[in-house]
Amino acid sequence: MSNDRKPTMNETPEHERPRERLVKVGAANLSEVELLSIIISRGTRGMPVRDIAQQLVNQFHSVAEVGRASVEELMRVPGIGKAKACQIVAAFELARRSDDTPYVKERADLSDPKEVARRARANVKDWRKECFLTFYVDSRNRHMGGDEVSVGSLDTTLAHPREVFERAIRAGAAGVIVVHNHPSGDPTPSDDDIRLTRRLTEAGKILGIRLLDHVVVCRDSHYSFRSHALV
Repeated sequence: MSNDRKPTMNETPEHERPRERLVKVGAANLSEVELLSIIISRGTRGMPVRDIAQQLVNQFHSVAEVGRASVEELMRVPGIGKAKACQIVAAFELARRSDDTPYVKERADLSDPKEVARRARANVKDWRKECFLTFYVDSRNRHMGGDEVSVGSLDTTLAHPREVFERAIRAGAAGVIVVHNHPSGDPTPSDDDIRLTRRLTEAGKILGIRLLDHVVVCRDSHYSFRSHALV
């Protein structure tokens, strides 16, 4: 074996292979690179799968950013073709859906704006554009599901009360929490955000479905209308 050539997965001792380690010690004890290696499945000629996984993390700076990348963006990384890119996107999308799935026995309580913001961040696919989301809750503020209502341009999004409450009615919700992101990184609500919140509040009163909160999220911060007594 050449000193310059790195061992393939088959040449790696069995106890060091990610799949075998997952079976032996559990997924929680594997590194992010090891978990990505399992998703990618195999390397290419001259590039072991672990090196490809490490390149992904290095290029996108974190696993969270890898999870937000598109198929096209992932394919720019050496060793990642269309099939591997699709595997990665699908795996992270399943993780997002799993995180947002309401449990039959115990649904997540969305009374805390921090929890709303956390769940919203997992659903924003493109932080360069405004994305408008809705979360539906029952009479005890427990999460029942949600929808992406619209995705806007670089600095604007569109949401109409009809779209928000039509879906809430279908879901049988007692209340609605609306969320959108600010690509600027500043969660301070705009005048348009305030006007929309008032319209949604009035529409909810007429329909008997309360607007419980409007949360503006950024990557590291959020603004809750309810916390500021604006809902």
